[in-house]
Amino acid sequence: MINYPIKFKPIFQEKIWGGNKLRDLLNKDIAVDGIGESWEISGVKGHISEVKNGSEAGKNLTDLIGEYKAGLVGKRIYKQFGNDFPLLIKFIDAKTDLSVQLHPNDDLARKRHNSFGKTEMWFVMQADKGAKLNVGFKEDLDKKEYLQYLEEGKITELLNFEEVQQGDSVFINTGKVHAIGAGVLLAEIQQTSDITYRIYDWDRVDSEGNERELHTALALDAIDFKKRDDFKLTYDKKENESSEVASCQYFTTNYLPVKGNIEKDYSRLDSFVIYMCIEGSAKITLEKNTEILKKGESILLPALANDVMLAAENAELLEIYIN
Repeated sequence: MINYPIKFKPIFQEKIWGGNKLRDLLNKDIAVDGIGESWEISGVKGHISEVKNGSEAGKNLTDLIGEYKAGLVGKRIYKQFGNDFPLLIKFIDAKTDLSVQLHPNDDLARKRHNSFGKTEMWFVMQADKGAKLNVGFKEDLDKKEYLQYLEEGKITELLNFEEVQQGDSVFINTGKVHAIGAGVLLAEIQQTSDITYRIYDWDRVDSEGNERELHTALALDAIDFKKRDDFKLTYDKKENESSEVASCQYFTTNYLPVKGNIEKDYSRLDSFVIYMCIEGSAKITLEKNTEILKKGESILLPALANDVMLAAENAELLEIYIN
């Protein structure tokens, strides 16, 4: 039986576009510059999260699921995914623009890569003045028009850019072109997948003068060429209440501001629960086991957890599970 708030060691990913906000704003223990991502909870092969607290410290997430099965992730989830953890939880810092990219859906990803697709959402934690996200196209396109602009190096003329600020949130369906813009720090919740089709990378090169690989041909059958205004997410900000930000077959994410003491009853939920702390800090108590969750940290509550106590002077959490 496992029934305590589980913390994992973050997995840091150096990126050509990475900055220093994960260290400077989220207090991550990072000694080098250019870390773009902190993988908080990961079941991606080659990047499996390791428990850093409690009786299970030192075990990895896959082994943990194998040992505790539905007690950790939920009956329905274990039946569907087995020992594979279905979500990848990240914090992302873009010092410069990320590549313009998209992700395949489940069917295409399974056929080509033996992988899940990658539906995801972003929650903006901090944004420099004027910072933007690219989400989708400005108008409907066809393949011929798209390829013409791509070959002429004018693809950015077709892209829809949205200026963002702290608290903004967007949903990224598979097939939708997107890019995190320079100056944005955000939380990302996504399906467990590392399959990305990069279509444009701002003509940049690495320290050795090499351009990163583009996936023009692969992307063609995966792109949604329609202009869609389905990505902006709105939510309530009621104190001590969970307010839905996004909900789909792959995950539900709620915004949960905590002030004082509250009790959460998960007895009817057949799923693990993840908290990402996006502001302040909170005390999480489960079965007399307490952990402090600080800004920039994440925690996993086992599926068999029922009553969870939260206490904070003023904290903001993202509450994530599979409904």
